[in-house]
Amino acid sequence: IARAQTGEAKPAAKAAKVNPTADPVLIDLAGYNQALAKYHGKPLLVTFWATWCEPCRTEFPMLVSLAKQYEPQGLSVFGVSLDDDADMNLVHHFLTLNRPGFPSYRQKPGIDVDNFYQGVNPGWQGTMPQTVFYKKDGHIAGYFVGEQTRDTFEKAIRSILASPNATNP
Repeated sequence: IARAQTGEAKPAAKAAKVNPTADPVLIDLAGYNQALAKYHGKPLLVTFWATWCEPCRTEFPMLVSLAKQYEPQGLSVFGVSLDDDADMNLVHHFLTLNRPGFPSYRQKPGIDVDNFYQGVNPGWQGTMPQTVFYKKDGHIAGYFVGEQTRDTFEKAIRSILASPNATNP
């Protein structure tokens, strides 16, 4: 059974990889929900980051490493940059440097950001970094606001991998 699940997760992840030199796809709340729908049935970690956020820059390479470590066990990951249009050179450099093996999106400029934050996670006020963990059924299992340790992330990841009914990480 584990082999079948791994076999299903890998092709989807490979097909969804984004070239780090390409502009991340712009999303609003509807686009975010469409992205989430692609991962229904899989445990998912979504990281919200920006190049201007120092804790995000520190945490992101660890998340890239964790994504690679837990992908064979069925974990899916994608990132959402909250950078502005003016920061796109920094975004390209950051993604090229870190080479995430997961898709990257970018919050669409000009949207109601408070509506976006609340739509993503009612508990989120926009503090960065923000990481949301989704159970296989698509519901939020928990979230982190601010930089966390690798151990804390691993406990949360193992929790969403273990059960579709996992609780807060």
